[in-house]
Amino acid sequence: MLEISELRKRFAAAPGSPEGKLALDGIGFAVRPGEMFGFVGANGAGKTTTMRIVMGVLKADAGSVNWQGKPLGYAERQRFGYMPEERGLYQKMRAGEQIEYFGQLHGLSAAAAKKATDELLERLGLTERRNDSVESLSLGNQQRVQLAVALVHEPEVLILDEPFSGLDPIAVEALATALQERCRGGVPVIFSSHQLELVERLCDSVGIVSAGRMVASGTVGDLRAAEGRTLRVVVRGATPGWADGLPGELSLAGDRQVLLVTGGDDQEILRRAIKAGHVEHFGVEQPSLTEIFKEAVA
Repeated sequence: MLEISELRKRFAAAPGSPEGKLALDGIGFAVRPGEMFGFVGANGAGKTTTMRIVMGVLKADAGSVNWQGKPLGYAERQRFGYMPEERGLYQKMRAGEQIEYFGQLHGLSAAAAKKATDELLERLGLTERRNDSVESLSLGNQQRVQLAVALVHEPEVLILDEPFSGLDPIAVEALATALQERCRGGVPVIFSSHQLELVERLCDSVGIVSAGRMVASGTVGDLRAAEGRTLRVVVRGATPGWADGLPGELSLAGDRQVLLVTGGDDQEILRRAIKAGHVEHFGVEQPSLTEIFKEAVA
C-alpha cells in the first residue's frame, strides 16, 4: 500500500507575497494494490506538487510518504513508474531507442530492455513508429511513448500526471487499457485528470483536492451515497395539483411534469403519479462525479 499522510508544502514568497504560496495543507490518502486512484482538482489545487513529493522531485515541509509500511526512499522510487505533466522525452531520439534507454536506466540489461520495449510497442500500437523520432510523432503517439517509458521496467507503482490530456478517443482507450491491465496485475495506479467522466469510469476510488486540502475521498459509490439520492418522476398529461404536499421540486417540460424528490415515501409518490397521468419515468438518479466535484469544491 502507498500511504500519503499530512503532506504540507509552502513555496518561497514571490515579490509582493511575503508569506509565499501554501501549496499543500495536510493532503493524505492511501492507494492499495490493484487499485486505480483518480486525483482530481482545479489547476493549482496541489495535485502535481503531491506527485512530485511522492517521486522525490520536491521535498515536503511536513508529512510522510510510506510504501509497504516503510518510509519511501530512493531505492523504492526506482521501482516506481512516473509520467510527469511536463513530458520528458528526447525529441531527436527514435521511439524504440528511447524506451530501451530508459529501461536500462532503471537497471534492465540491454536484452531485457529490448524485449520489454518490443512488447510495449506492440501493446500500445507503436510498432510501425519504432524508428520514428519523437518530434515527428503526433501528440497521442508521444503520450504512448511516454507511458511506455513509465512501464518498461515493470514498476511496482504507477504515478501519472494528466496522462490523458489532449488525446483523441482511440489513444485514450489504448492508455486506459494498458493501465487497467497493470491494475489487474496488482499495481497501484494514481493518475490526475480534468476529464471527470473518464475518472468515474476507470477509477476504484477518487480524491478531490482544493486549495491544497483533500475535500472528499472514497469510492465513487461512497461519494455518491454521501450526496444522497434523488427520485425523478416524469408524468405526461398530469392533473393539476397532483404533487401538492409532496417533498421536492416540480417543473414543466411541455405536456410533462417532472418531480425531483430527495425524501418521502416512494410508493405513495408512485401511486399519486399513476393516478394523475401517464408515468413515463420513475427512478432514482445518482449524482455524477462532475456534480460531486462541483459540490465538494464550492
